[in-house]
Amino acid sequence: MAFQMDNRHRSRDQALTMVKNKRYAPPSARESSETKEATRAPGQGLSQRVERAQQHGDGGRVHANTQYSQQGARGGGRYQDPIPHQPSNDPAKYQAHGCYGRGGPRQRGTPRPYHDGRRSGSGGRGVPTTTSVTLPELHQAPQVHHQVPVVTPSPPETGSSSLHVEVNTGQVQLQFQQLAIPDQSSSIQGMQLAPPSSKSGRFPMRPGKGTSGSRCIVKANHFSAELPDKDLHQYDVSISPDVPLHGVNRAVIGELVTLYRQSHLGGRLPAYDGRKSLYTAGPLPFTTRTFEIVLQDEEDRIGGAQVAQRREKHFMVVIKFAARADLHHLAMFLAGKLPDAPQDAIQVLDIVLRELPTARYSPVARSFYSPNLGTRQQLGDGLESWRGFYQSIRPTQMGLSLNIDMSSTAFIEPLPVIDFVAQLLNRNVSIRPLSDADRVKIKKALRGVKVEVTHRGNMRRKYRIFGLTSQAARELTFPIDDHGTMKTVILYFQETYGFNIQHTTLPCLQVGNPQKPNYLPMEVCKIVEGQRYSKRLNDKQITALLKVTCQRPQQRELDILQTVNHNAYHEDPYAQEFGIRIDERLALVEARVLPPPRLKYHDSGREKDVLPRIGQWNMRNKKMVNGGRVNDWICINFSRNVPDSAATSFCRQLAEMCQISGMDFSIDPLFPPLTTRPENVERALRSRYQDAMNALKPLGRQLDLLIVVLPDNNGSLYGNIKRICETDLGLASQCCLTKHVYKRSPQYFANVALKINVKVGGRNTVLVDALSRRIPLVSDRPTIIFGADVSHPHPGEDSSPSIAAVVASQDWPEVTKYAGLVSAQTRRQELIQDLFKVWQDPQRGTVTGGMVKELLISFRRSTGQKPQRIIFYRDGVSEGQFYQVLLYELDAIRKACASLEPNYQPPVTFVVVQKRHHTRLFANNHNDQRSVDGKSGNILPGTVVDSKICHPTEFDFYLCSHAGIQGTSRPAHYHVLWDENKFTADGLQTLTNNLCYTYARCTRSVSVVPPAYYAHLAAFRARFYMEPDTSDGGSVASGVTTSRGPTGARRAAGNVAVKPLPDLKENVKRVMFYC
Repeated sequence: MAFQMDNRHRSRDQALTMVKNKRYAPPSARESSETKEATRAPGQGLSQRVERAQQHGDGGRVHANTQYSQQGARGGGRYQDPIPHQPSNDPAKYQAHGCYGRGGPRQRGTPRPYHDGRRSGSGGRGVPTTTSVTLPELHQAPQVHHQVPVVTPSPPETGSSSLHVEVNTGQVQLQFQQLAIPDQSSSIQGMQLAPPSSKSGRFPMRPGKGTSGSRCIVKANHFSAELPDKDLHQYDVSISPDVPLHGVNRAVIGELVTLYRQSHLGGRLPAYDGRKSLYTAGPLPFTTRTFEIVLQDEEDRIGGAQVAQRREKHFMVVIKFAARADLHHLAMFLAGKLPDAPQDAIQVLDIVLRELPTARYSPVARSFYSPNLGTRQQLGDGLESWRGFYQSIRPTQMGLSLNIDMSSTAFIEPLPVIDFVAQLLNRNVSIRPLSDADRVKIKKALRGVKVEVTHRGNMRRKYRIFGLTSQAARELTFPIDDHGTMKTVILYFQETYGFNIQHTTLPCLQVGNPQKPNYLPMEVCKIVEGQRYSKRLNDKQITALLKVTCQRPQQRELDILQTVNHNAYHEDPYAQEFGIRIDERLALVEARVLPPPRLKYHDSGREKDVLPRIGQWNMRNKKMVNGGRVNDWICINFSRNVPDSAATSFCRQLAEMCQISGMDFSIDPLFPPLTTRPENVERALRSRYQDAMNALKPLGRQLDLLIVVLPDNNGSLYGNIKRICETDLGLASQCCLTKHVYKRSPQYFANVALKINVKVGGRNTVLVDALSRRIPLVSDRPTIIFGADVSHPHPGEDSSPSIAAVVASQDWPEVTKYAGLVSAQTRRQELIQDLFKVWQDPQRGTVTGGMVKELLISFRRSTGQKPQRIIFYRDGVSEGQFYQVLLYELDAIRKACASLEPNYQPPVTFVVVQKRHHTRLFANNHNDQRSVDGKSGNILPGTVVDSKICHPTEFDFYLCSHAGIQGTSRPAHYHVLWDENKFTADGLQTLTNNLCYTYARCTRSVSVVPPAYYAHLAAFRARFYMEPDTSDGGSVASGVTTSRGPTGARRAAGNVAVKPLPDLKENVKRVMFYC
């Protein structure tokens, strides 16, 4: 099975680009990345609900850093590494051992890179240089294990200039040239030189705008911002003594402006980023000046003159001229005459517009919250939701645009600590002593929380909690003098403050300095208002927050307009000072509604194909295009509320629906359902599986499926079942909740049948255009479509790694079935480390592998052909990481291809998929049925926008491919970072939209292209395979590596151990087990 090369591709030297010393692009360069899409629990397969989590409160993400947004980090499916590497003496051949063969060329030395078809030195000719090169260092890597730099997810966007970076124009441009297929490098799009202050190297230019579909007008929550004509100056600010708190820094600069604006500042009103930079609309009357500022501690001011004097704080502030913001380059970029935006200029404008709301509200990342911006809603366990708005200035085709969106997040209720603890534990804390579990729960909830004391009258000193005492208040003593004289806390408060402690059995709070802690009884402390809750929300809190954020489009549009009106940008003194004018009308944008694709079903059904209507259809009168076979199956019931008779009849109805839908499914199980308790899960699964195999093995058969009935609240049971079945028994499983056993909705059975079919190797539907070979740049030659995502652990889960998942189509021309692989990597690492790997084996020498290589091999074995085109959809990348991700991951794809055949380099199109943004589209006329879904009020599925609010020059578009159910639909944003296949706008938009109708788990089009969606599910599933960490805190990551490599724990970037998990069984990894 030689891997023949397409003659038009020449050999390419392998050049591994490394991105080191990663720093981030300015926050104004990218959208907020504080949210992550949630997925439904298996068994909840109603098609009407599949996308519901994406619609609650705009697209299923409660934005602005709500902890609900992190639910997607819990797991996904895991397609483990196929078979061990086989030694190969012929690097030009695929290995035909098992599902995934192994083998690759022995790496010798470090090949020289090509640069636009020419050998060159360290830099490009005529490339401007810069003296402030800080990011990233790119170099030719030696041929060793494919190490990855640590590139973490985007930090919260604060608008601080301290995050600004400059990129070496020559180096990045050189790397872009290295990544090009040599005979195509001369035609790489947009390889223009950029000014030193901007990012260099060009992403593909927009290949014209799309024309397919019916035209309409939509409104976007973008507001035109007029570019100022002021002369913007930047000044470095140094405050000593150094204070890490932004609030104190702002107070110092605020006092300085109040005292010296009209004198030393020449009447200027500066904008301050809260850290190290100050910006003015024109020069200050000095180059460098030192100021002395005195602040009084507000908490002690009412304690009398002596206290006020003692609590005065003195600061020295040095302001020094740094640079001028280049608005000319920004204007040139917006006009399409420069390749990249000068981020420093955009950042200045963003900071200016954030100055006033930062003073008025509680800033969280790029959003602002206040209890006065909407009704507070209790979320339970001492939390409440605050309403707010997101704000970011962005360069678009219509010029500068201010993106405003509604937002909600969780804050800690400003309760007395005693009341907070009572809510947290859901009981009266004075009735019985705290258990050890109670103490751990309280400690985790209160760590880092700021409280104020209530026992000193008007003197409300504030402290931050760092722990709980191990003793109760009545037992706690502390020294009161240097002689070691001890006094109880109870007696101290009684004698000093005349305060009698009532809750003597509760521990005290440890506050202040951990080296010299202060002890405060809980009952004298009240939680300070305005503290955002940054830890993970529980399911009850998520549900409550979704209810708060779920808004129909018309209401959301109205709230956005009211927010803009309330912000009164025309009266903002900072906007006036800098000459920024904001249009208070929503942007009117030309859009198109792409037609839905026709879907093929089996010819034996009454309906052989279907044309979806408003993003949905059903399975009535249709049969799956390729029904799977389930001859032998069993059922285990873990719900005590479901009797055996109910489980038996439920399973029978499900089996009948699978038959009706086109599967070859045996009506009767191998054994009657087994009822057992959740705590017996491991013993029950293994025992029942062994009984089944004892009966089937003599007949030469295998157990095909396990159906599981779960309690509605099942804790870790679901994850344990998936881990045991997929990594130990090698058994496909389908879990169903108790509530569905009794509802028995036909729609539910139909959706579960869809999931079962793909888990046993079937195919539900395919695009008619795929079968008739009418998909441009896919049907003409064998094409593989990848999806990739990285799932990061929840805040507070210090010991969990990040999980990378990659899926790839395994059928052509249908492009419907996707195999997947997952890999654990360093916590918060965004680059996918195991796309390609090289390591030394004692017996086999140099061995290559990785997820891309294995999936390419699998495609070859499944289709009998090698991919001649690669389309790679990459989810979860913010704009500030585009360059690093592209340079690293595209090079890994190149090396994976080259390891299969020396000259094998199929053209690649690399597309980033973003859902964590704040652009919303509304119908221009909410009563126009041609552009509005009458049920939800959302825009129609297939609505695509590639003008006005999109990038001024690069190839990107917004696509709302799904029908909104609740809330306001969030369109997906697709940005092309590399395109050797030369897609037209219509070609890529239509392909992406049509693929969204092939999602296997429901009869609806989905909001994200399925390969990216499947990768998310795969990463979600992988977390169930991780060994739980019961420690209170830790730094060693445990996880999974599933593409073959050195066995045992390995050291990832950052020298953090990543522990491998059990391999998936071979028969599991060949199917879409993660659905």
